[in-house]
Amino acid sequence: MTLQAVLWDMDGTLVDSEKVWAEVQIELLASLGAVWTVEDCMTLVGSDLRDAVKVWMARIPDGVITADELAERMFGAVVDALRVEVEFRPGAFELLQALRKAEVPCALVSASYRVMIDAVLTHLPPDPFDVIVAGDEVVNGKPHPEPYLTAAAKLGVDPAQCVVIEDSNTGTEAGTAAGAYVVAVPQWVTIPEAPRRLVLDSLEPITPETLSTLLR
Repeated sequence: MTLQAVLWDMDGTLVDSEKVWAEVQIELLASLGAVWTVEDCMTLVGSDLRDAVKVWMARIPDGVITADELAERMFGAVVDALRVEVEFRPGAFELLQALRKAEVPCALVSASYRVMIDAVLTHLPPDPFDVIVAGDEVVNGKPHPEPYLTAAAKLGVDPAQCVVIEDSNTGTEAGTAAGAYVVAVPQWVTIPEAPRRLVLDSLEPITPETLSTLLR
C-alpha cells in the first residue's frame, strides 16, 4: 500500500484551539448559571458542536437561553479568539509544509464549522489543503466515519491508503471506522494503542516518509 493522502483534524491536532474552547466554555457557561470545569471540557474534546450543545444545555437552568442562542454565542466567542491568534501544535505546521512540498494530497476534516476553519486558515499560507470538510457540511459528525469518507471521496483516494492525524478519541474512532491508518497525538485525553494506529507525544519527528512507511 502506498500513501495516497493525509487527512488532518484541526482542533488540538493542527492548532491548539482546544485551550481556547475550554476557556470560552468555562466563562460563558458560568455566566449562564452552570457549573463547568476543565474536566468537563475534556469530555467533549473532538465532539460535534450539535452534540456538545445538548450537554451544555443540560447543565444550564431552564429558560435562561435557547440551544441555538447558546451555540451562536459559544461559537462566536471562539471564532473571535481564533481570528486574533492561533498556536500550532508542535511539529504540525512543519509536517503540513513538508507534505505539500512532497505533493502529498492533504485534507482538513474538522468537527468545527466552516466559519471557524476559515478563521484558522487566515494564519496559514494560501490553499494549504486540497479539500476541506467542515462539521456543518456532513450529516453525521465524528465518531461517525462520514467526515473522513467524504474527504477521501472528494480527493478520489482509497481511505485504506490514507493516514488520519487526530488528537481525540472520537476523531480516532472516525478515522478507524473509515478504514484509514490513524496517527494519534493526544493532548487532553488518553488514546489507547490499537491495530493500524500509532500513538505519539508529538508530530515533531514525523516526516512524509514516516507516514508512507506506516502503510507498507
